[in-house]
Amino acid sequence: MLFRLPQAKRVIANPSPEEVKELAAKMRTARPTKYGNLNVQTEVLARSKGSTYLVTDEPDGQNQSVTTDEGAKWAEHQDEYIAEQEMVQIDGYIGNDPDFRTPARLFVEAANANIAGMQQQLYFGPPDDDFEPELTVVYTPNLKAEGFPEDRLIMVDLEQGVTRVFNSDYFGESKKGGLRMWNKLVYDRGGLPLHAGCKIIPTERGDKVCLTVGLSGTGKTTTTFTRQNGSLPVQDDFVAWMADGSIYVTENGCFAKTYGLNPEDEPTIYGAVTQPDSYLENVSQHGDDVDFYDESYTQNGRATFPFGVIESAAEREIEGADFLLVLNKNDNVIPAVAKLEGPQAAAFFMLGETKGTAAGGADEAGKALRVPGTNPFFPMPHDLQGNRFLELLEEHPLEVYLLNTGRVGGGDDDERSKKVRIKHSSAIVKGIAEGTIEWERDPDFGYLVAAALRGIDDDEVLQPRRLYERTGRMDEYSAHVDRLKRERAEFLAGFPSLSDEIVAAVG
Repeated sequence: MLFRLPQAKRVIANPSPEEVKELAAKMRTARPTKYGNLNVQTEVLARSKGSTYLVTDEPDGQNQSVTTDEGAKWAEHQDEYIAEQEMVQIDGYIGNDPDFRTPARLFVEAANANIAGMQQQLYFGPPDDDFEPELTVVYTPNLKAEGFPEDRLIMVDLEQGVTRVFNSDYFGESKKGGLRMWNKLVYDRGGLPLHAGCKIIPTERGDKVCLTVGLSGTGKTTTTFTRQNGSLPVQDDFVAWMADGSIYVTENGCFAKTYGLNPEDEPTIYGAVTQPDSYLENVSQHGDDVDFYDESYTQNGRATFPFGVIESAAEREIEGADFLLVLNKNDNVIPAVAKLEGPQAAAFFMLGETKGTAAGGADEAGKALRVPGTNPFFPMPHDLQGNRFLELLEEHPLEVYLLNTGRVGGGDDDERSKKVRIKHSSAIVKGIAEGTIEWERDPDFGYLVAAALRGIDDDEVLQPRRLYERTGRMDEYSAHVDRLKRERAEFLAGFPSLSDEIVAAVG
């Protein structure tokens, strides 16, 4: 059944970017910066996982849910509220391929017009004359959902293709609202949605397509935008890996984390964020000057910008991928890079190990996490992700690597530890694309580790065992190895339908 928007007091339908910016500039919490863009301060500082519920009468045991009757009551409550509000309607497409693009719509209070402006930068468009959305996000940041955690509700009706957001002014709920529903659409069509960036790297062996999966805040955007051999980003956050091996993109812009942003380490993102067409969210500001290092309000400062303001390959058609990086922001025995093979690759994809950041909210920041597929937005049982990944990998082989974007040998308060720097990761990606890394088998975990890698002369970053040996901490190293093997096996065994091959690959 086709979803119809609720009646509103007034609807501003598909305004131009300039008109949306004018609306956003009227917001009490919006401030102009010296770059000519707007910086909006929100009350909610991250995604509200604890307030997210699927609408279903058959709970899957993984996702929180409300019944269809309860969902209908909350939908009616939101519709009644909207009847008295001025709303902004933004139409566009998730994806740009004519054969694989999804019409999507955002319907949001005009009082929070920055959300409309930010979403407009991520949709492909303009919409066709016969546009009818498959996926819709109805967004009321100023309407409480009393009785839910923090009086906030993100209600996801996968069957209807509608997500309703109550009492959150954080833009991420709009962005992820559409992409979460798109996840199911991709899976139902035989593919796998990947929480991944994508870029094209020129080499003497031809162009190589790199996918980078990682939890928000672990370096996915940085890895995607850091350039090797003049590489160009194609996508920042989500791609579809389909049954025929093809790759489809989702967004026409980027939602970048801004904490610690500087022109030396991340010149492309820095330039895109510090220009008039970007929107900032929760970036520290003094007068008209912004401070990307001040985390006194939040470390989860954000920005959106359209790909049109940078050099990119966003419009380029991609036939398939050559290699995939699984990011793991760790601080102990994970090497800067490891090469994974077969079911082992599917196992580490399912483990989705990393250290949580402010992007996931205060409950996740700094904690060791395991998020299957590094995709917290997959709205179905996670077993399906792992099994589909292994199927696609067997039918359309690509190289898979584990990439540590954190440290080895301890946390940043341990002087014996070493940081895996952006320059290290860049040298690794370049070496993978060019096929110049020499590998050897790791005796503890069974994956391949780098024996020689151009651009990195520190073998302790490449093989953490050597660092622990030199610093007389082999007992500590062995304890980490034993713990990880045990925890990984227990974690994967918790997915009843997951392939036995995948579970056995971490033994």
